[in-house]
Amino acid sequence: MALAPLAPQLMPADLPPSGCADRWPWLQQLRSQPELDAEPWLAALEAGILRADQDLLAVLAERLDPPAQLRLLRWWRQQPDPDPGLPSQVLRHRDGASAAWLLEQLAPGPGALGSPLPLSALPLSALPLSALPQVVSAALLPLLGHQRQVAAWPVLLCWLEAPIATPLRRAALEGVARGLSVWPRSQLVEGLSALASDLDPQLAAPAVDLLARLPGARRALVPLRRRRLDPRVAERLGRRLAATPAQPLLLVVHGRAGGQLPAELVALAAELECRRGAPVRLQALSAAAPPPASELLQPGQVLGLVPLLLLPGGHVRHDLPAIVRHWSAFARVQHWPFLGAWPRWQAALAMELAGLAMQDARPLLLHHPLEGPLAARYLTTLERRTGAHCIATPYSAEHLAELKLTLAAPALTAPALPLALAANRLTDQLVEQVGPPLLQRPGLRQLLLAELEALP
Repeated sequence: MALAPLAPQLMPADLPPSGCADRWPWLQQLRSQPELDAEPWLAALEAGILRADQDLLAVLAERLDPPAQLRLLRWWRQQPDPDPGLPSQVLRHRDGASAAWLLEQLAPGPGALGSPLPLSALPLSALPLSALPQVVSAALLPLLGHQRQVAAWPVLLCWLEAPIATPLRRAALEGVARGLSVWPRSQLVEGLSALASDLDPQLAAPAVDLLARLPGARRALVPLRRRRLDPRVAERLGRRLAATPAQPLLLVVHGRAGGQLPAELVALAAELECRRGAPVRLQALSAAAPPPASELLQPGQVLGLVPLLLLPGGHVRHDLPAIVRHWSAFARVQHWPFLGAWPRWQAALAMELAGLAMQDARPLLLHHPLEGPLAARYLTTLERRTGAHCIATPYSAEHLAELKLTLAAPALTAPALPLALAANRLTDQLVEQVGPPLLQRPGLRQLLLAELEALP
């Protein structure tokens, strides 16, 4: 059986001119060719034989491999009046060479040229992108983000934060949006949060939208409510928060004898419930029974369980797993590490201690005695991060009386802080020497409220 003859290759010289009735059917035929050699087409564009018309590029772009698309971009870069729509039409692949070329073009940033020669005296290829028309920079910035290379993050951030024309900053923000999942999370949240306060609502509002797309978006969105935002941006923030309602929270606390809850913990839970718009309940380890599930949960809800405990003692190691098992019978439980392990809490504790510190006197942290290697490692870490010296302090009457006399001695110059969230026997007995518990200190209370409010 004879093979069917191969269809003749369509060549650039055969392309009907723009406006000709035969041009569209001819391009459709070119598109349907099983194989297309891009070389003669690229050579014709580079030689000026063909114009880079949109309809021709729509056909060619589908058939270009990464080296060919980069070759076309380099040609485009040399044009005196480059078409800003060509890069997005041509650059369809993610590949290392294209990403490196984009980074090379944009890495100089939007700064001044810094050359003693007038722009007209320099070849176009020698000009940094900031010296080219804005439309050229704006065409490449989104594509840089589309390549999803971590190295592009500082470049995009530089363009985003620079005092330059708004279209360029919007193009940089689009680049950030295209590669959103690969940027360093903490830097991304910081950059977008700052942008949410921008004077241009067309930059600020998309920044809020991008923060809302991140996992655990409430942690990034809630702090924005305390900033001065454009009214339209604040309204959008409200809608994004409404779309991510807070889950009920159970705060596990130590409590006092008989399950009594200190007033500062009750006030914290009440204010937190108002802020979150969702139930917040306290479960005291000293109580006989947990709160009823019907007061806290509705069917299908996830329960956030937060241990407001400051040390990795027996309650954290043994009681908490049992509490999680209990609540797992009613809901899917998302439980968080104990409060004392939170880096932001430790940083806030260090600031509180720094405010108490005296010259040449290392502050003291008075804590309940702990046992085991885990506790020893934790206390060593806490001392390193806070600059304090941790002292085990039993709650026995004899020990507290002795400690009261020691702390009151004139020779003792080191300030002391009780490692107790709410009032207990330690703070009751030593209030004159160590002051109130941590939740009665405004800075620490506000930090804890903000952190708990931002939880999912």
